[in-house]
Amino acid sequence: MKKIIILAVALLAVAGTAVAQKAAKQIVTTVFITDLDCENCAKKVYDNFYGKGVRSVKCDVATKSVAVTYDATKNTPENLVKSFADLKLKVSKHMTEAEFAHYKEHNGHNHSHSHHGHKH
Repeated sequence: MKKIIILAVALLAVAGTAVAQKAAKQIVTTVFITDLDCENCAKKVYDNFYGKGVRSVKCDVATKSVAVTYDATKNTPENLVKSFADLKLKVSKHMTEAEFAHYKEHNGHNHSHSHHGHKH
């Protein structure tokens, strides 16, 4: 009986470690502004952009953006920029999803920035 209890405690400890390792993953999404200009380029990205820690890729030709969801403990935006270069795509900037929402809302449109407290 004592051996069964010890074995059960050991199994719980191993299971707890596995859960802790999964929790240690840092899944983030970074949006890259690229020179993506057609659906064929987007297809090239979809077909070839799965690297270390990359979970998903979403291209938007209209905004020339590529949202990459990845494990930040396994990859960085700088390394992902190199992956774009491997596909012959140039990245002009990268940002968080929240920053991209603001960028998309304000980029290339005539609008007032008075609500932001700054002028362009």
